[in-house]
Amino acid sequence: MIRRLVLVVLGLIWLGPTYLLIVNAARPADTYDPSRAWLPSPDFSLVENFLLAWERADLAQSLASTAVYSVVSPALGVLIGALAGYTIVVLRLRHGFFWFMVIFGGTIFPSQMLLVPLFVGYSDAGLYDTRLGMIVVYTTISVPLSAFVLRNFFTGVAFSIFEAARMDGASTLRIFLRVYLPLATSALAAVFILNFTFIWNDLLFGLTLSQTAEVRPVMTALAGLLTDVYAGTPVPVGLAAGLVVSLPTVVLFVATQRMFARGLALGGLS
Repeated sequence: MIRRLVLVVLGLIWLGPTYLLIVNAARPADTYDPSRAWLPSPDFSLVENFLLAWERADLAQSLASTAVYSVVSPALGVLIGALAGYTIVVLRLRHGFFWFMVIFGGTIFPSQMLLVPLFVGYSDAGLYDTRLGMIVVYTTISVPLSAFVLRNFFTGVAFSIFEAARMDGASTLRIFLRVYLPLATSALAAVFILNFTFIWNDLLFGLTLSQTAEVRPVMTALAGLLTDVYAGTPVPVGLAAGLVVSLPTVVLFVATQRMFARGLALGGLS
């Protein structure tokens, strides 16, 4: 009984910021009062606040760009990571563990260390403030985790499956596409969801590598909107935009939670 009570109290404390976000995002923009932030307003203005943010921050273009980044880059990253795991484990690449560490080793460095080299390199290569440049960097970020999970998954697949397919005359590429990828559907989906969420919520690389409204990710656009809170943008408007823009990741997790949990278990992340 005491344990349950403690868990309920901790849960309420954990959900406190979410409650404040929803309550204040839904109140009329001109009635925000910090001293009454915990009290819900009788007027529901979430839609009006979001539409105002939509106009001020030009969210349409940013949302379109973010949707492209969050789908294309994780898909490419998962495919490249699966190819890496397949080559290292199934094809038994010479010095495979070394090459795996080369792929995964880049994750040990904080992202902040990469910003200056990325900015300089993107500027010199003509990729700065382009959708192609953002897709490239997000794909690169997606590969290490994908390779890690898929390598672990392919390690658990009997090598006799590959041998049997070769005996039947299938090529290595055909075996990868027709045998190993279907077997790894849950693991592929789990990694895709993780990468999708990271890219959708990314602010750091968006701020560094993009500038115009049609290229910058949506979180970068929201950051600009929230920076203007003290210059005229009401707090409920910024909160409403953040709440609505975060919904796609929540919906994705809810819709795929069983596959996500199964994929993490198969990929060795559980």
